[in-house]
Amino acid sequence: MSPRRTAGARTHRAGAAPYLFLAPAMVLFVLFMALPIAYTVYLSLHRTKVSGLGLGRGAKKEIFAGLENYASTLGDGELWAGWARVLVYGALVLVVMLGLALVFALLLDSLHVRFARFSRVAIFLPYAVPGVAASLLWGFLYLPSLSPVNDALSALGAEVNLLGAGTVTFSMANIAVWGGVGFNMLVLYTTLRAVPREYYEAARIDGASETQIALRIKMPILTPAIILTTVFSVIATVQVFTEPMTLRPLTNTISTTWSPLMKVYRDAFVTGDLYSAAATAVVIAAISVVLSFGFLRLVRDRAFREGS
Repeated sequence: MSPRRTAGARTHRAGAAPYLFLAPAMVLFVLFMALPIAYTVYLSLHRTKVSGLGLGRGAKKEIFAGLENYASTLGDGELWAGWARVLVYGALVLVVMLGLALVFALLLDSLHVRFARFSRVAIFLPYAVPGVAASLLWGFLYLPSLSPVNDALSALGAEVNLLGAGTVTFSMANIAVWGGVGFNMLVLYTTLRAVPREYYEAARIDGASETQIALRIKMPILTPAIILTTVFSVIATVQVFTEPMTLRPLTNTISTTWSPLMKVYRDAFVTGDLYSAAATAVVIAAISVVLSFGFLRLVRDRAFREGS
């Protein structure tokens, strides 16, 4: 074999190697992501046609419905009422959770903090608790007959039902904040720890206080990380399901369509309308993409240091 042909064969093998390493991930992506998404879109464009009384073989068949399911979904008042509740819930969660994560990250990165390692673990630990377990834990703390919180409020003369119609959204937001602060804090704190300490030392030599360092040096450095955690939090908020679904057996103030994903669950597994559920799922995914990319486009200059 000639040297030129040998070199070409080696180049071919070297060029094929990355694709061999990527193949398992691509196969898993196609099987568990691409195909389910494609099947969901397929179901959203079809519906069941019932002939006669719907009895007997062939009485029910699947037919192409076009955009009929999407029209029904977009005109469904229950869906938009669920979105309104999720917006209130999301506003509470995003502001409080990301605000606390930022404060904790800045405090843990300062020079004068004590027990930093213990504090990091303590703040992060709730994130390790599964969402269902956390919701059940807080749910029992919210129950009027069991909650020490209610007992403490009663002792102060305040009668508050933490699972009531006016407070259940705040109660669910508290669960999300309790579980999510640690993860977001760790992302921000890791970003700060990657910054050379010399930057801060130079600022201190110039007479900058810790507050000035935090506002004028650390905050600009944290901007891309804050944007990243905000996008992740927006996506998680739009997909809220675990908290209301877990708390629902404990109170009658949470409906089966409290959030958009709960409506998908009801339509698919309670009423058995897979086609409507698929259309709603596609609409939820589209809104998630629009919100996420819309936010990124809004702040892209600061996130990626690009011009418009």
